[in-house]
Amino acid sequence: GPASAPGPAPAPGGAAPAGGGPWSSSAWQPPSAIEQELYDAKTRGDWSRYVGVLARTPLFVADSRARVDTHPDTVVFTSYRDPRTRTDCLAVYTEGMLPAPAEDPVFHAGSLGWYARVWGPKDPPWLAVNPGSPCEAYFATTPAHRALWQRHADHATSEERPQRQLRALVVGGPLRGPVAHGLACGALLSVNNGELWNAMAYHGGGYTAERDRLGEWWGITSRAEWQHTQETLLRAEMTSPIWEFTLGIRRSLALDFAGPVDVDHWRQVAERALWHNAAEAAEPRITPDGVTVAQPRGDAEVRSQVAGVRRLIGRITRYEARFRADGLLADGRFVRSVEAWDYGRASCMARWGLGARYCTLPEAEQAVVRAGRLSQANYRSWTDFSAAYILGRCLHFDEEEFGDWYEDMVAAHRMLMSDPGSPWRNLPWK
Repeated sequence: GPASAPGPAPAPGGAAPAGGGPWSSSAWQPPSAIEQELYDAKTRGDWSRYVGVLARTPLFVADSRARVDTHPDTVVFTSYRDPRTRTDCLAVYTEGMLPAPAEDPVFHAGSLGWYARVWGPKDPPWLAVNPGSPCEAYFATTPAHRALWQRHADHATSEERPQRQLRALVVGGPLRGPVAHGLACGALLSVNNGELWNAMAYHGGGYTAERDRLGEWWGITSRAEWQHTQETLLRAEMTSPIWEFTLGIRRSLALDFAGPVDVDHWRQVAERALWHNAAEAAEPRITPDGVTVAQPRGDAEVRSQVAGVRRLIGRITRYEARFRADGLLADGRFVRSVEAWDYGRASCMARWGLGARYCTLPEAEQAVVRAGRLSQANYRSWTDFSAAYILGRCLHFDEEEFGDWYEDMVAAHRMLMSDPGSPWRNLPWK
């Protein structure tokens, strides 16, 4: 019966599901590992495996942007008449098969279990997965068939958290050149989030999900706000100036003395610099408007800042000691600047803005290239960049707990440094 049928039911009229489409399957290169798995399962006739793959990957469906903007909490299934099945179908796509983001339509992402639960009596009788491609399949949407989808989805959910993977587009994503380098600067976060590191034409979790993410985490709800945040990150102005001041003191001392900097010496010089800056700020200044008399900062304020910088130096040195123990920093090396945290996030922000339709693909690509070039200008290697990014993230989020904010980055770093397909192993730093 249909409830036990693991694969697509026959097309109306008894025909087998269509195959081939506009591509020649003999010359077809699947865009990512997911499409490869679907194609292999289909070739073997292993429909249980095919549905199992669908159960653990998002399936994207198109929708009208104007409609979604008006009703952002709803999804409408719009069917099309498939000439091969001669019936109404709903087309869904795996991530590697999506077109580049455009003004319209936009895409929603849902799990196979979600489709099984929300499908209504008036929705199309067939689900078309990647129609027109060699990995396509057509599934009847009867309650019995949807119950099968749900069982596969429940099984996928019950499995242990999948091992972190380095995911890439083999086709449709840059693997060489300036765009790839800029995308690789965001790879720590891409790997951690389970995203395709080189998907420049980015949809993320779907249009509304990407808008929600930017609103919740960044307070971005418009193109202008995205532009401001993107530029702030590219100028490395979101990173704390106190962090950069403190690290800059050590960087200068290391250049002056051509070697390691004693922590006590670092603290003393930072303290003197803070007092000197406070005194200098109180001096009258000649400006085009005349003489400007500054308000001197009180001793209590400066002492408080000195105490804060001394604590910060302690935090930085403890993080760096842990970095060396965990293989993020070589012995004798130190983090010169944490601007990498801004550049890495700038690379990701460009794609997030594209997914949310706050920018165009050319604008996002330009920002990604800038992030890569700024990273190259300010760091010496992928290892140097990675340690700086992770330190910035930890100073902001981790509070020396060495918890998930830290451990997740260590795992992503190790994968990027060791996986044979990693951009950090295949793209020269300069």
